[in-house]
Amino acid sequence: MSASTTPTPSTSDSSASVPSPGPSPAAEAAPSAGATASTSYEAKFKVWRGDAEGGDLKDFAVEVNEGEVVLDIIHRLQATQASDLAVRWNCKAGKCGSCSAEINGRPRLLCMTRMSTFSREETITVTPLRAFPVVRDLVTDVSFNYQKAREVPAFVPPPGVAAGEYRMQQVDVERSQEFRKCIECFLCQDTCHVVRDHEENKTSFAGPRFLMRVAELDMHPLDGAEETGLDRKRTAQDEHGLGYCNITKCCTEVCPENIKITDNALIPLKERVADKKYDPLVWLGDKIRRRTSG
Repeated sequence: MSASTTPTPSTSDSSASVPSPGPSPAAEAAPSAGATASTSYEAKFKVWRGDAEGGDLKDFAVEVNEGEVVLDIIHRLQATQASDLAVRWNCKAGKCGSCSAEINGRPRLLCMTRMSTFSREETITVTPLRAFPVVRDLVTDVSFNYQKAREVPAFVPPPGVAAGEYRMQQVDVERSQEFRKCIECFLCQDTCHVVRDHEENKTSFAGPRFLMRVAELDMHPLDGAEETGLDRKRTAQDEHGLGYCNITKCCTEVCPENIKITDNALIPLKERVADKKYDPLVWLGDKIRRRTSG
């Protein structure tokens, strides 16, 4: 957790020592070169303050300047009104996934949510991720996700193929590349109602981020898991809780990398699991293979 402060710009007064003639009417009408109209305004914020024991929303009025994002405003609050306000952030470029929070009830990255998204009269409410335990203020304990990551077996190198000899079709490369755009902001995990509204499901449901990882590996043409006896389709259903997902696409809607989690990962994985379990031709083929290998 890093709590950062943004320094307040210093100001200096300058006075003219020699009076000058007043400007002509034309000069008064036309703005001088490089001059711009002020676009600053005062915004109303409600920011959740508290810890694991509890807390509530605190009201703030804070200056907003053109081009700023919500994280800029949080930093200004730290610098001017709430120096102990805790917020997790790092790159401020939408690539590290650290500054995840909820803005007006919607999971978002603080650094990628522009203030121009909101009207000047709107009160903006910033709260921690609801699906995870609060540490302090806007910082939550997301260790649940690291635990789930460890439960997904890694890529298994294909037998008989050296590391430098891997070859794939471009369509397979592009599919994997889409899934690997994930910055692990865990917004999809937070918005998924399976864990957001049902804490008890966390033990048996990996969440969309890690079901996407299972899907990527199961669809990977070089993954040798099956040859080692690891059935990723079975584990997706029995160990990672694929059946809990009812494809509402809420995970896709909040993804800052625009990964089509539902359409390109979860639905295809569900189809592959159903084929494996219920398709009579697949069942017959598996039975024949078991007999011939035995």
